[in-house]
Amino acid sequence: MTLQTETTTKTQNGTETTAPAGRSATERGGASYAGLLERVRHEGAYPTRERAEHAVRSVLAALGRQLVGDERVELAARLPLEAALTLTAQIPATIPLTGWEFVKDLAQRTGNSLATIRWDVGAVLTPIARLVGPDLTDRIIRQLPSGYALLFGKAELLPGRGSQQGCAGGERPLTDA
Repeated sequence: MTLQTETTTKTQNGTETTAPAGRSATERGGASYAGLLERVRHEGAYPTRERAEHAVRSVLAALGRQLVGDERVELAARLPLEAALTLTAQIPATIPLTGWEFVKDLAQRTGNSLATIRWDVGAVLTPIARLVGPDLTDRIIRQLPSGYALLFGKAELLPGRGSQQGCAGGERPLTDA
């Protein structure tokens, strides 16, 4: 068994967060923070690294208010330390938001338009989904209310309304029989 030390850091809003101490992003198995910012800058076509960093911080803070449990811990472990601290500095909300409510809430908090925030969310969560892998991304999406799959750059497939699950309009599924 290995003993891991932790460090407590005070964030800009005065809350304290705890994260593994003395380990770089590459030692933690993830990309560097600079690498994440470059991916987000490319995905969002942002003119500067600072604009990309603003998007990363606001979106991860908002996600930190929604995500709980093992998925939150595992996501933080796979993110670069700076991104993990932003995510974990937030206290999870008592009432989870749908994907659309998530975008509206973030727009209200930042004072940006819905279109800008929707763009920012996709520009941040799509590269994060690639970084953490499909298994964890799918678990995160399953934990959250509807509407998050598209924000992570994935299709959100819903069961059909017909009598048989997965068939639109009650049509019978195709079978080999």
